[in-house]
Amino acid sequence: MSPADTPAGAFDHDVVIVGGGPAGCSAGVFTARDGLDTVIYDCGRSSLKRCAHLENYLGFPAGIDIETMYDLIQDHAETAGCTFVSDLVQSLAPTDGGFEVHLQGGASVTARRVVAATRYDGEYMRGLDDDEVLFESYEHEGETRESFDGGYANQDGTTPIDGLYIATPAEKEDTQAILAAGRGARVGRRVVGDVHIDEGWWPERADSVDWVRREAELDGEWTDRQRWIEWFDDSYADEAPVPTDSERYRRVRAAYVDELLDSHISPAEMESRAEEGHRKLAAHLDAEVIAECLDAEIIADTLDAGTVVESLGSDVLLDALDDDAILDAVSDEQIHSYAQSIEEKTS
Repeated sequence: MSPADTPAGAFDHDVVIVGGGPAGCSAGVFTARDGLDTVIYDCGRSSLKRCAHLENYLGFPAGIDIETMYDLIQDHAETAGCTFVSDLVQSLAPTDGGFEVHLQGGASVTARRVVAATRYDGEYMRGLDDDEVLFESYEHEGETRESFDGGYANQDGTTPIDGLYIATPAEKEDTQAILAAGRGARVGRRVVGDVHIDEGWWPERADSVDWVRREAELDGEWTDRQRWIEWFDDSYADEAPVPTDSERYRRVRAAYVDELLDSHISPAEMESRAEEGHRKLAAHLDAEVIAECLDAEIIADTLDAGTVVESLGSDVLLDALDDDAILDAVSDEQIHSYAQSIEEKTS
């Protein structure tokens, strides 16, 4: 039985990801954001933790310490909808249309699809295919050893085993954190595309783009849903493998148009998401370092006090700032207003 033939709800999870490093978290962001029930098993053995300081990951001009990076990528995956479980996956066993995942703690769960994202360990996949295909031998200090064959999977992570995807180990694509994250994203998108195909989408339309756009782009006739339906018919009707008046065609068209329209957000929503993004980032930063970089007047003038206090904690922030600088930056009116609000809350 293939995943497409398996009834909904037949598995504990839509996707199980083995490994919570850059590749696994990146794949999870894409699968979870598409609404797939995604669980990531991570026991803290990511190869990322062997690095002393990460200096070539885009977006961090002076690099970033590994602990903060690890917390950030897992927070991102969790915010997207992934569930993290601290346990070691010991083995995988094929079931009808999916896999049974056996854990070191003794429990087991089922999943429709599994993404392998463990650079140094592929032992849990032993037995899914012939060992001579899955593993390759090499000599080390006079001993013959085996490691998972990084060339087993295709570039998009698909494998000869239906429902099994491999983000890592991968030839040359998991030797740097940023490359591993890119590989994970590619694999995550492939999983989403295959789910769409199972739902009746044809391959040419299954690979949707996870892209949040400005509502202002929807102007004139493009604010009308019917206009998008006409556009879909003009663009894709000729390539569709089913008649345009079929239920399958109408279902795919409706899902495609709905996804496209829902990807546009208003200026207010843009501002709200930007603020939440800053709050999430601030929660991982050191308050004393922030205080060193920004004086009290800049903090008072440019940042929402509630956001700063909520993210860093009032005691931590106040300890990090110079008392005289705070008093110089805050007006008597602000102090009076704050004192009045405290009285109202305590009365």
